[in-house]
Amino acid sequence: MTIRVVLADDQPLIRAGLRMVIDTAPDVEVVAEAGTGAQAVQLTRRLCPDVVVMDIRMPGMDGIEATQTIIAESPATRVIMLTTFDDDDNVHASLRAGASGFLVKDMALEDILSAVHVVAAGDALIAPGVTRRLIEDFARRPAPAPRPRELASVTRREREVLTLVGRGLSNAEIAARLHISPGTAKAHVASLLTKLDARDRIQLVIMAYDAGLVSPSR
Repeated sequence: MTIRVVLADDQPLIRAGLRMVIDTAPDVEVVAEAGTGAQAVQLTRRLCPDVVVMDIRMPGMDGIEATQTIIAESPATRVIMLTTFDDDDNVHASLRAGASGFLVKDMALEDILSAVHVVAAGDALIAPGVTRRLIEDFARRPAPAPRPRELASVTRREREVLTLVGRGLSNAEIAARLHISPGTAKAHVASLLTKLDARDRIQLVIMAYDAGLVSPSR
């Protein structure tokens, strides 16, 4: 199946570079380009793309507000935030808005194409160097009060897995820590995604902190 992509950036040169790389992939197609957040929202409503590559800083409606609207109206659409700035406020706001990826523009264009594949497959991706810092910084920010009922259907083992996901461990690392197979770890993560109605692994990290299962290391 072809992954349908909308590019949203107020710089035509950036969009042209992204389109050039994406067009080299036989299974990915750029179906439209937007120069503002409002245009990205309108195009998503009309075209229902699989992925939107969204710049954060755009005139009028910025990328974060546009992402909130897109996720609310088109839950199946995945959003990758793309920015020159990887400051913590942008990362946190992007993930709270529902983005499934956060990349910086100085990454290789080929890596951005890989991210499109990853996010379209239902996973989440954050630029290297941001992930670990994000997890620690995110925990230090005010969070909603824990909602224990959300975890009522989660088994003891799944709670252990959720805690380790919240600490940033991969499935392989979780498997080693809990002395289970990687396949079993993956199955537990999949079950958590379903039970907690989470879009991706990033939302599981947020839920682990919000539920008080993980606290920042001192």
